[in-house]
Amino acid sequence: MMNGKISVWILGDQLLERHPALVAAEAAVGREDLRLVMVESRQRTGKLPYQRKKLVLLFSAMRHYAAELRRQGYQVDIVQATTFAEGLRQHVLSWQPVQLITMAASEYAGRRWQQEQLASLLGVDVKILPNTQFLIGQIDPFPDLAPGKRVVMETFYHQMRRRTGVLMDANGQPEGGQWNFDAANRKPLPKGIQPPALPAFAPDEITKKVMEEVESAGRGLGTVDGFDLAVTREQALAAFDDFLANRLPAFGPYEDAMSSHHRTLYHSAVSPYLNLGLLEPLELVHAAEQAYHEGRAPLNSVEGFVRQVMGWREYIYWQYWRHMPGLIEANAWDAHRSLPSYFWDGQTEMRCLRHAIRRALDTGYTHHIERLMLLTNFCLLAGIEPMAVNNWFLSAYVDAYEWVMLPNVLGMGLNADGGQIATKPYIASANYIDKMSDYCQGCHYDPKQRTGTDACPFNFLYWNFLLENEQPLRANPRLGNAVLGLRYLDEEERRRVRDQAQRFLSETA
Repeated sequence: MMNGKISVWILGDQLLERHPALVAAEAAVGREDLRLVMVESRQRTGKLPYQRKKLVLLFSAMRHYAAELRRQGYQVDIVQATTFAEGLRQHVLSWQPVQLITMAASEYAGRRWQQEQLASLLGVDVKILPNTQFLIGQIDPFPDLAPGKRVVMETFYHQMRRRTGVLMDANGQPEGGQWNFDAANRKPLPKGIQPPALPAFAPDEITKKVMEEVESAGRGLGTVDGFDLAVTREQALAAFDDFLANRLPAFGPYEDAMSSHHRTLYHSAVSPYLNLGLLEPLELVHAAEQAYHEGRAPLNSVEGFVRQVMGWREYIYWQYWRHMPGLIEANAWDAHRSLPSYFWDGQTEMRCLRHAIRRALDTGYTHHIERLMLLTNFCLLAGIEPMAVNNWFLSAYVDAYEWVMLPNVLGMGLNADGGQIATKPYIASANYIDKMSDYCQGCHYDPKQRTGTDACPFNFLYWNFLLENEQPLRANPRLGNAVLGLRYLDEEERRRVRDQAQRFLSETA
């Protein structure tokens, strides 16, 4: 046992049921000489105009977490301060610990600050434990990987399945004889189908207090009105159980579908809770796997969900740490246009963008295909400056954190990293949107027209992007067919495409 008192700093996005810093501190000094501190930093939450529902979720979840620890007999300080440093200094001066234990931040700048400045700022010994919110850090999928070697997500995903045994049969082969059932998961939502609504959690007194504080601060996007997200682990587990019972069975086939009538369709919508630490990845994966083995969900749906959690999410986090800090400067397509003003109010005649943007601003959520094939697809085709797009995503979404947005927006969505994270730019014309959604119905624009007054901007921007970048796109084997389509455009059609694209972009700057 250590002599003296210990502080445990728990970050607001590390609300784990068994936080490793708390476990380590209690083992060292017992509960009597242990005090937890959580800091609500005005500077950090004012860095961007964050979604107000995200701020409510964050602060309410932190305060509920503190209340639960107090019920368990722990001493907990919640400090409201201008900065993390100020709040931690205030706690240290009051408690006088000999050591502060914390878990490594999931974001680059925060972890560097912990490692390089925290001890000198506080004047006490600081112990930083490895981050356990991700499987990466606990599982090394490529222990012998050479630095800088490119790894695609599918290869990474296979390794994660092998390392954990998830959806693997007794012979070490993937369940069902194949790794990926994506080909079965590309159906548009049938007309008349009614996906079940998400469970709603009425705000309690703690949450109502936070809502008042966030609204009165006058910062951020959207409104606190209608907030009904889970703010405790118990509620988050209930939200996930509801997904398992009511949406997982149909999740696979309609994973890529988009609808103007249904916001979440059959998606789990638990990413806000997973990213806060209220839920943990392996427990979700094992629960979905159990649903398959018990006959409660088909393999294509379960594998699709497992791939999102164990494949995409872990891959994105892994790539974030491989490419930081250089990822912030990534701009492989030399995009420098400003983000259009309608990203802040949804006032656009493009029906698909209007719905997706307004959903994000109003609720803090759109599912992954709307983010990838509507929002970042448009921004890539329009040549929007990558960090402007990234900062909008960070501002608008309740599940947004730098570790996920930088590699997902700059890497996967905008291909600004030169193809290190995704093997091709995810670009598509209006034909894809028309096929996978009902957004084109009743739109001001015609998805069938390439140019002309009624032409959908996704069409002339798509063909303009191909024209502007024909040589590098031809070099990518996965885009061969798309670029070959340019042979059907004569010189006059090419001129019309270029002229209309430039006119549209200059008018919407």
